[in-house]
Amino acid sequence: MSENTLYQFGTLSSLLAGAMDGGKTINDLLKHGDFGIGTLDGSDGELMVINGQAFHARQTGDVVKLSGNETVPYAAVAYFEPKYEFPLIQNENSKTIGKLIYDHLKSVNLFHAIQIKGTFKHMHVRVVPKQQKPYRPFSAVVQPEFEADNISGTIVGFYTPELFHGVSVSGYHLHFLSDDGQFGGHIMDYELAEGIITMQALTEFTQGFPSTQNFLETEFDVHELIKEIEVSE
Repeated sequence: MSENTLYQFGTLSSLLAGAMDGGKTINDLLKHGDFGIGTLDGSDGELMVINGQAFHARQTGDVVKLSGNETVPYAAVAYFEPKYEFPLIQNENSKTIGKLIYDHLKSVNLFHAIQIKGTFKHMHVRVVPKQQKPYRPFSAVVQPEFEADNISGTIVGFYTPELFHGVSVSGYHLHFLSDDGQFGGHIMDYELAEGIITMQALTEFTQGFPSTQNFLETEFDVHELIKEIEVSE
């Protein structure tokens, strides 16, 4: 697989529509990349893949390292070999950093892998609780939120072109993992005290689809899916 390939298993829109059964193991997922994000079977929590290691932020607020046998209904990974590094960034909020990254994208029509390593004045995340069948839309699920101050760690995730909205969420989809491996989740907001931003344009995209009955038999309403993404993400 090309070093600049994004591999995605499942799609965000199918996940939000209820295709939440895991269809690929973490071990198989890691054959396609060493950096990424996703969720586990039943849309259980938040997945962070950093340096080839997979971690799971759970609805209780704790984080565990995964064995590799767990399954995912949706995940995106790439081999992270950053081509661009920003100068040291200090005392900026997520909105300002988002604009800075956007202004330095190789093209707004390409996927990009994004990593921010540093110390954060504040980190605000949420974690989707594991769902049970019959699966409900994300907008109907209460998602626990957690906050931490003065925490060191890594933001990992992707920029998705608007052209691919539905495959993933257009714009940024970012997760966080603390350096001690005890805190993480899907990022809602943050303030960076000091850190380094690196990123990589991804010029190829490979889409894998689950073969689970849950995915194959789910009926998708495209218009409703777009609304669901806007509410949930």
